Amino acid sequence: MKWTDTQDIAMALTDRYPDVDPQYVRFTDLHRWVTELDGFDDDPARSNEKILEAIQAAWIEDADF
Repeated sequence: MKWTDTQDIAMALTDRYPDVDPQYVRFTDLHRWVTELDGFDDDPARSNEKILEAIQAAWIEDADF
């Protein structure tokens, strides 16, 4: 997975953290959790606030809290 695979990342986060409400996740934690996902193989330094916002929004939609 790359940073641009927001839907795949969101689904993986939902599976890995089913009890976490994504709207309350700090970007520092989100960044770390994404880089720790199995199959994530992008440069950790390539993320930015816009990418993390997109991932968080997709995760919120996928988690359906």
